[in-house]
Amino acid sequence: MHRFKKKSLAIAAGTLVVLAASGTAFAYWTASGTGTGVGTTTGGVAVTVNQTVTLTAMYPGDAAQTLSGDFNNAGATTHVNSVTVSISGVTGGAGSCSAADYSLTGATMAAVQDVPNGTAVGSWTGATIQFNDTTANQDGCKGATVDLAYVTA
Repeated sequence: MHRFKKKSLAIAAGTLVVLAASGTAFAYWTASGTGTGVGTTTGGVAVTVNQTVTLTAMYPGDAAQTLSGDFNNAGATTHVNSVTVSISGVTGGAGSCSAADYSLTGATMAAVQDVPNGTAVGSWTGATIQFNDTTANQDGCKGATVDLAYVTA
C-alpha cells in the first residue's frame, strides 16, 4: 500500500504543478491608457505664373491675341488644374481708358499638370485678349498698358 500511496502522491503533486503553471500562464494585469501623435505637412510654396508671349500693340479692329506662359516653382512638385487671367487695371493712356475697353475670352484655361520645382517649367495657353472696337472715340486708350493678373487653381 505504501507504493500506491507514493504513486498517488506523485500524481497529485504533478497535477498541482500543472494547475499552478496553467494559472500563471493565464494571469495578467489590465490597465487602460491613452496616447497622442502628430504629423506635419509642408505649407507649400506658391507657384508663380509667367506670361511668356509678348503682345503686340492693340488697336480698334485688331485681331485677338493668344496668351500663353509657364511657371516658376520654388517648392516641391505642385499640381495645377487651371490658370485664370483677369484685367487688373489699365494704366497710362491719353485719357479715359478702362478694362471695359478690352475683351478677354477663355479667361479660365485648363492647365492640368504637375508642375515640378524649377524656373520656366510647365506651360499654359488658351485665353485671348482683344481691344474692343466700339462706335465711340477711343483716343483715351492710345498708349495705355493693360495689366493682367493670373491665378492658379
